[in-house]
Amino acid sequence: MDLLNTLVDKGLRRELPTREEALAVLATSDDDVLDVVAAAGKVRRHWFGRRVKLNYLVNLKSGLCPEDCSYCSQRLGSTTGILKYSWLKPDEASKAAAAGLAGGAKRVCLVASGRGPTDRDVDRVAGTIKAIKEQNEGVEVCACLGLLSDGQAERLRAAGADAYNHNLNTSEGTYGDITTTHTYADRVDTVTKAHAAGLSACSGLIAGMGESDADLVDVVFSLRELDPDSVPVNFLIPVEGTPLAKEWNLTPQRCLRILAMVRFVCPDVEVRIAGGREVHLRTMQPLALNLANSIFLGDYLTTEGQAGRADLEMIADAGFVVEGADEVTLPQHRADVAAGGCGSHAEAGCGASADAGCGSHGEAGCGSGVCGSHEEAAPLVEAAVNANEPRTDLVAVRRRGAGTDLAPNA
Repeated sequence: MDLLNTLVDKGLRRELPTREEALAVLATSDDDVLDVVAAAGKVRRHWFGRRVKLNYLVNLKSGLCPEDCSYCSQRLGSTTGILKYSWLKPDEASKAAAAGLAGGAKRVCLVASGRGPTDRDVDRVAGTIKAIKEQNEGVEVCACLGLLSDGQAERLRAAGADAYNHNLNTSEGTYGDITTTHTYADRVDTVTKAHAAGLSACSGLIAGMGESDADLVDVVFSLRELDPDSVPVNFLIPVEGTPLAKEWNLTPQRCLRILAMVRFVCPDVEVRIAGGREVHLRTMQPLALNLANSIFLGDYLTTEGQAGRADLEMIADAGFVVEGADEVTLPQHRADVAAGGCGSHAEAGCGASADAGCGSHGEAGCGSGVCGSHEEAAPLVEAAVNANEPRTDLVAVRRRGAGTDLAPNA
């Protein structure tokens, strides 16, 4: 396919595809999805080899958020039944982080619900960063605390934070349909503040909220202009009790096309499969590792994810390797810029022109060993045939890990 050959050549040169080419990737048929994966996989392997970076989420403060983001189970007036608790103490957060690090994670993402941190909140998080780094040499720490005020990014950097996450989530044109309590421009401003403070910028999107192909291309092109070092791709988890609970718009093939498009537009950036992979990619998750070079390990902020051991087995079975703590994630040209303070867009080379959403999820299985009779097997066959039906059975609220007395799923 001429389109894919062109996109591979551009990806190896870090050249920006045209909007028409990006849209064409999303428009390819299910019959061509393996060709699309193979092509984008060449770009992924060129810049990142077969390494998979593991990241681990710690929800420092859950629920009770004053914002009205339609996709979020922690939103204002949420009736989702999620865990709700105030700030974890530094030793509690450090203990939670240790579970993920023991499973092979090299980055800990510290997330707190809310519009944005107060200066006192920044002090709290600074203490948590210190506790984690004192007990885990070489660990990367990313903060995700919402909208930043002037000077807060610098304070986080001084406290030892390596990165800051703040997702654009969707296109500027549709942002007002998803959230009304803050603006798309507010989010861009926070990513810009993080970049300017020398933090590695992390910003991504949420697919599956009813957006068009053009919206997806718009937000990914906007991300390339912002030039983050990492781009998390979340797939909406339609949690009961949120306004988007009925939005089941994704298939595994659609998710693969979206990831491929992101890889072609941002070829040398850490592309992370974030919330929703278990729900929407399902058994196609190993294929997605040919497109993305980073995943979250274990559970998410408010919902369950795939067991950490299953993640590690999946990576090994697919022929990939977990990225070591002593390995540099980014290609050298980007790593050099990041080490110098996340410099200019042109130097980084991510662009030619320039919740959760860190996460959510669940698990299911036969388990009993009594699946022998024809009558019992029939519903399982029917479920497999109707694979594009909403899989509400794969969405489960997190009841373990941070904020509980139970061991995390790491």
